[in-house]
Amino acid sequence: MEDEGFLGKIVKESLESRGYKIFMEEDGAKAIGLFKTCIPDICVLDIMLPNKSGFAIAEEIRKINTAVPILFLTAKSQTEDLVKGFELGGNDYIKKPFSMEELIVRIENALRRGKEMYPAKKDSIAIGNFIFNISRQVLSCKEDERKLSYKESELLRVLYQNRNGLIDRREILNLLWGNDNFFNSRNLDVYITKLRGYLKSDPSVEILTIKGVGYRFVTG
Repeated sequence: MEDEGFLGKIVKESLESRGYKIFMEEDGAKAIGLFKTCIPDICVLDIMLPNKSGFAIAEEIRKINTAVPILFLTAKSQTEDLVKGFELGGNDYIKKPFSMEELIVRIENALRRGKEMYPAKKDSIAIGNFIFNISRQVLSCKEDERKLSYKESELLRVLYQNRNGLIDRREILNLLWGNDNFFNSRNLDVYITKLRGYLKSDPSVEILTIKGVGYRFVTG
């Protein structure tokens, strides 16, 4: 879904020539209808679409499907825009102008990470005194219920999948953000702090930092 028609057609034809089946919509207001109809394996969203932004589309997609990878195309480089994209459920972004080779590599990486993160999964899992509803992105304990952001939910899922073992910090960054650069590393620190705050009511559940390596998610 791309706001510059000519560029969009070039991208579409280039991807199709490499064996991808592409559905393209230039009107942001029609994007969700297309999403529901074609059920894609990945969504490539331009942020600056007419009638509805890529951010707004991503937010709606995440209400329907928490698993499909979302890749943003953007001419913007402000930190707040990138943070907003990740908060709304984006998996990666690519800045214009870009090469087709870079776009294809990012698409393939996002699809691969999606397969790694979404084996046949249970909808709800018990974490100490908490129940984590994966599809609803809700963490509950007794009568208390907290709606998690997409990135919070995905980070908790990765930690749980590696519970009571050691998970490398770089592995988390590559799975959830696509690379382990400084900007993404600082984002991970923020999300780890948030999750620790959410889980602090149960002392049997801890996110331990293993300095220089990563984390150990202890669940009792």
